[in-house]
Amino acid sequence: MKIEVAKGQDKGFLPDGRHTVKITDIEEGVSEHQQVPFFAARMENEDGFVSQRFYNSEAGHPIILQLYSAAGIRPEEGKDLDTKQLIGKQLSIEVGDHSYADPATGNERSIRQATGFRAA
Repeated sequence: MKIEVAKGQDKGFLPDGRHTVKITDIEEGVSEHQQVPFFAARMENEDGFVSQRFYNSEAGHPIILQLYSAAGIRPEEGKDLDTKQLIGKQLSIEVGDHSYADPATGNERSIRQATGFRAA
């Protein structure tokens, strides 16, 4: 069997711990369960990557603002933030697993996530 390695798939997940990473890609979408808009930032370094979703909701705004601040972008009242501004920015993140109950099935699921955003 041959397994194709597509662009961006040549690295595994970052191991647990703190890492300095660069944001290399932004994808936009809508959550499957509650239809909340989000963007997913791919953060990587030579050791691997993690892709983290950021939800554009009232509850998600403090986390989004922490990400922008860590990336050196200062939000200004009355001005929109553009997710494209994040591409190429370096920051420090904490990587680990997060478990939660899947809203559709109730089954426990785990995802690899980035938290603790700080300036690099």
